[in-house]
Amino acid sequence: MAAPAFVISPEDGQLRGAGMEGFYRDNVRVLARCKLLLAGREPLPLLGHRTSAELARFVAAAELPGGGPDPEVIVERHRSAACQERITVRSACERTLRLTLELHLGTDLADLGAIAVQAAGPPLAATVAGAGLRWTRGALRATVEAQPPPDTAFAATGILQWDWELRPGEARELTLGLRFDRAGNRGAETPAGEGPWAAGGAGGLRRPVDDWSAVRAESEDRRAAPLLTASLEDLAALQLRDADNPADRYLAAGVPWRCALAPAEALRAARMLLPLGTRLAAGTLRTLARRRADGRHRGVIPGTLRSTGPHRPPSDTGIEATLLFPVVLAEARRWGLPERETEALLPTAELCLRWILEAAGDEGFVPDPGPGAPHRCEVQAAAHRAAVLGAELLELNGSSAAAELSEWAGELRSRFADRFWTDDEAGGRPVPLALASGAPDGQQLTSSLAELLDTGLAAGGKQAPGLLTKAREERLVCLLRSPRLDSGWGLRTLAEGAPGYNPFGHRYGAVRLEDTATAIVGMAAHGYEEEAGGLLAEVLDASGAFEGRLPEMYAGERRAPRSVPVPHPAACRPSAVAAAAAVHLLLASAGVRPDVPGGTVDLRPWRTAPLGELRLRGLVVAEHPFSVRISRLGMGVVEEAANGLRLG
Repeated sequence: MAAPAFVISPEDGQLRGAGMEGFYRDNVRVLARCKLLLAGREPLPLLGHRTSAELARFVAAAELPGGGPDPEVIVERHRSAACQERITVRSACERTLRLTLELHLGTDLADLGAIAVQAAGPPLAATVAGAGLRWTRGALRATVEAQPPPDTAFAATGILQWDWELRPGEARELTLGLRFDRAGNRGAETPAGEGPWAAGGAGGLRRPVDDWSAVRAESEDRRAAPLLTASLEDLAALQLRDADNPADRYLAAGVPWRCALAPAEALRAARMLLPLGTRLAAGTLRTLARRRADGRHRGVIPGTLRSTGPHRPPSDTGIEATLLFPVVLAEARRWGLPERETEALLPTAELCLRWILEAAGDEGFVPDPGPGAPHRCEVQAAAHRAAVLGAELLELNGSSAAAELSEWAGELRSRFADRFWTDDEAGGRPVPLALASGAPDGQQLTSSLAELLDTGLAAGGKQAPGLLTKAREERLVCLLRSPRLDSGWGLRTLAEGAPGYNPFGHRYGAVRLEDTATAIVGMAAHGYEEEAGGLLAEVLDASGAFEGRLPEMYAGERRAPRSVPVPHPAACRPSAVAAAAAVHLLLASAGVRPDVPGGTVDLRPWRTAPLGELRLRGLVVAEHPFSVRISRLGMGVVEEAANGLRLG
């Protein structure tokens, strides 16, 4: 992938137009078929794998009449997600070969949504265009150009053909470049992407890439470094520029289904990546500030409704984003976001925070998604976190809302348990959903309760106050690690055995990495490092089954000996939140707690040292490199930091 472009390929590299196969750009399938024949036959596939987030390599052997067991002709294809492909044919034969190479090309220029419901429509007819073929549907146009040009082009059948003579030891190479444009852009054809090879002089798509190449993890746990590298590669490839201000970047939600801006997920991912610098968070915040809704909408940040299962009403991602905006800004400031950039974003943050006070009304709880709707436990936790951290922010410009927010947060702490905690002989439990009338919603336990452990980073590098007493924190940790919620691969979004439970339900039984990561970091922050380390080990085990590219969710089936986690068919993989969560988990054990406005950075590594001896390089605090080493005994040493920072 190279957002907003990506390719879905089978392991043999042959694109036959089956299912979702093809090159995509802006959620349109630009090329569906790209099947290679050599001497009239498909080569025998030997290897297919990703070499990076953007590139894949496929190797096959040509089966020639009279050949022996050793391959005499090798076909190698290097495919770029940014819509280019390089094909190399090498001969080890002792005689000169005359071979015909054919590429069978075609497309439907179908929308991703239509493909998902098997309503893509028939293949389009091609026309010959220069050194390749062209397809048109309405305002859409796709063109394949080849270098060197084909010897023959058959538009009716969509075939480009080369007649080659290969001497012993000789290699021949051709490159395909794919262009995609819409009506209005035809005067200056817009390339579908930029790959590592020039094709017909095609111009390149200017892609934003944050420089995380200096980020390194050296750990006794051999799973850590590959997971960090793969996650950072995916995150770099998921970056998009804001059309209104190309200097600002944010993360697309994931591939293939949501290769676009999803406000809540973009904010969540940017927040988890603050240890790598504040540029991504600042770009995301500015992008959303330009898109904020007016008072006619439910929240300041527009969002969509999200299904939470057959037995619960939908949640509102706009409310989630609205509550995250001031939190991300406040924490970015702690990590070193310059004051001038913070001040420019304060008006939008204040609108979000004032919305909390308006939405809570006389009852004092934030409903979701609107008046008369149920009250969610995790929404109260997010609103409380936003109010506490937001009050610190608003004190910068002397806003009267700062005192109101602090007062409201204090009142919420005092009455939270009346609505969202039920006592029993085992020590009680939180109530995930309370009806507007005040009636609790039964026995359903969810992984979203982990939000109660995420209180946020406050002044002095401390955790902000939360809604639970110490005893209730301990009880919540026990519930999260119970077999009903803990699958052995991470936390289920709904407890096993609850009404509507489905191990593949994306919000009612599957494992979502963002919730598990929130639980792990929250447990450790509140002193439950053993429990956090157990969950972290489960995630690291799961990462091996997914070759280091963790999906946004996978089945919540109970772990058994010699089992592996089962993929979810509709999960984005890669996913911005999942990749950011993986980075977040690997960095969190170092316990870096900055307060750049206060001129300090504290180091509180996990005493359990779950990754063994660990060295992290390439972090960023106060816009300067920051490196740290953690011993097996959980002792931390800062090796590199900005001048003037006082170390705790």
